[in-house]
Order: sequence, then structure tokens, then C-alpha cells
Amino acid sequence: MIEKITSATNARVKRLISLRKKAKLRKQEQVFLLEGERLFTDTPRAFIREIYVTEEYLKDRPEASMPAGCTILTEEIMRKVSDTETPQGVMCVAQMPSYQKEDLLGRSAKAEAGKAPLLLILENIQDPGNLGTMMRTAEAAGVTGVLLSKDTVDLFNPKTVRATMSAIFRVPFLYTDDLTGAIRSLRDEYGMQVYAAHLDASIPYDQADCTGPCAFLIGNEGNGLTDEAANAASSRVHIPMEGQIESLNAAMAAGILMFEASRQRRHGGM
Repeated sequence: MIEKITSATNARVKRLISLRKKAKLRKQEQVFLLEGERLFTDTPRAFIREIYVTEEYLKDRPEASMPAGCTILTEEIMRKVSDTETPQGVMCVAQMPSYQKEDLLGRSAKAEAGKAPLLLILENIQDPGNLGTMMRTAEAAGVTGVLLSKDTVDLFNPKTVRATMSAIFRVPFLYTDDLTGAIRSLRDEYGMQVYAAHLDASIPYDQADCTGPCAFLIGNEGNGLTDEAANAASSRVHIPMEGQIESLNAAMAAGILMFEASRQRRHGGM
């Protein structure tokens, strides 16, 4: 028998709303919300802690086909706890994945043997959709890990999670309190070429050698990189543009850079 919640004042409903709205609570509990059929089916079952569905969602799915422990929410309550205008009828509370530096560098037991590390380093990215798109694109381009400054938007924001298309479970990531120190460590201790996306004193991105261990450093959507972060990089690159456009969307720029590295690695050089 599946439990059903019909009251919006139910403690579990209030907690779901808080998990949607409050990054602090998500961090304290080390869990976050997943919404929709695609994220539900793509998420490794080991990470799922709670499942909430509507009766409409269950119509074409016999109870026996659902994992044990599901809870039914009324359509009205699902709309209250959902971050989308038209909920798909399924929501999960999932455990946050956790990674170490070795995972980002491709040195864990799960890493692909012989693959040179390729990192995306993000400073103060503020748009949840941008961050989620970068994570999704990072997986597609073969990035081994993503390093984020502590002031970057919460990766477990519901909008970010949706935009990742489940890459959040497959692309290792770490937040750091000292981004500049981390960049210097990657450069000096691990021999990594760190390319800062920057308009000043930079070379075209397709002239940078990305076949060895390397990373791309992307800054805030409105202000770009801080001088401190840019100066810690090995060198600077830019994307040549025509017309009167001065800059690209941060996620678009990151995608171009990541796929240039992917292209070079497929073809063995620039």
C-alpha cells in the first residue's frame, strides 16, 4: 500500500518546499530534489532516498513496477512543491554525489585509463541554467571534472539540476574556497595548462594546445574573470568574433572551448 499525502500542511510537504528553496538546508542534509520522468529514470537508484508521485502518474504504471517506499501527492500539492509550471508527476529526494580531487583529474578507479585530464574551472557563475548547461556540455565534450569557486551558484538548485540532464551524477565536481590557489596547484603541481577565457593579451582559442592536461577558466556572466584568477592561469585565450558582438554567453563560450579540446584530442593535435 502506497502512502498518500493530501494536506499541504504536512511536515514532509513543508520539507520538500524548503529543500526546493533553501541551498543551506540542501547542504545540511546533503540531499536535493529531482523532478520529472527523465531525471527520475536516469538517476542511479543508489542515490534516490524518497520518491513522490501523483495518481495520474501511476495510471499507466502498476504499483508493482514502482520502487518500494513511494508516496502519493495530490496534483495540487505536487504543484506546490514543484519548481516547474507543469509538473510531470514524479519527484525524488536524492543524495548529493561526492567527489575528490583525484576524481576530477581522472585518477580514480572509475576513470578512463590514459585519458589526459580536461577540467572546466568556473568563477562566480550566477545563472543556474548556465551552470547546468555547462555541466551537460562538459560531459558531452569529455571533460574529466568541474571546479567551482565558492561563490558560484548552487549546483543543486532545481533549475541547475534540470539543465544538467543528469550529468550531475557523471561529471565529477568540487567547490573550492580558494580558487586562485587551486588554479596555481593545478598549474605548478600537476603540470596542467590553465587557459583563462579573456579578451586582453590573449591568443585565439584554437591556437592553444589542448592535447595534454589542461583546463579552461570561465568567469562571471557580467564581469568576466577577476584579475586574480586570470593572472593565476598559464595563459589567456579568446574566441574570435565578427560583427559588433563583444562577448558570448558564458555557457556558449565554455562549450566552444571544451569541444575544441575534444576535437584536438580526437585528431591528435591542433
